Amino acid sequence: MITCNALCWGAPGQPLTPALNLTLQKGSLTGIIGANGTGKSSLLKVIAGLQKPLAGKVIVDVPRRGGLAFLPQQQHLDRQFPISLQELVAAGFWGTQHTAQQRSQRLQAVLEDWCLIGLEHRPLMALSGGELQRALLARMSLAEAPVLLLDEPHAALDEDGQALCWQHIHAWHSEGRTLVIVCHDLASVRHHTQHVLQIKNTGCLFGPSKELIRPQPQMQVA
Repeated sequence: MITCNALCWGAPGQPLTPALNLTLQKGSLTGIIGANGTGKSSLLKVIAGLQKPLAGKVIVDVPRRGGLAFLPQQQHLDRQFPISLQELVAAGFWGTQHTAQQRSQRLQAVLEDWCLIGLEHRPLMALSGGELQRALLARMSLAEAPVLLLDEPHAALDEDGQALCWQHIHAWHSEGRTLVIVCHDLASVRHHTQHVLQIKNTGCLFGPSKELIRPQPQMQVA
């Protein structure tokens, strides 16, 4: 489904890691972890076709139209852009074919799923970080792409929002979709994903999440 052949990425002439060879199977659920600056988000953009690799290539075996959906970090969104939350979410229909009535019903259901009822007409600049993140995730819910790439999906979400986020991720996965998720929360990655790609400057490690990520010791309160 996703194949990286001798892939290098980063700033021109400055690859972030040694060349990566990796194959992610159809229907897999993979987490990407690593320290800040190791190139997690950049790798996701290269897979999405939003950034060119320095060397090697990525093959994503999906239709060119509507085959892949990408969730960016909200910091890359222009919150001054004059659209409402509902219009932002409805952009997830791109690449799908529905009647106007089907779109209206589906949009309403997704807004309810992500606890966004009552916020439909608010401009982006009037949303909290958590509200905006749920809106971006709701937009992903409307996509019918077989490959979903999510960059920090539960950033800015409270505990309930994070639980809702992972609930939807597992629902998408149960539909047979292939998911790749960048996340800094190691405990969540260990618990919720099948495999993990750990990016280091010295190279990348790939394997079962529960083997590469050790349980964190619990803090004791005196």
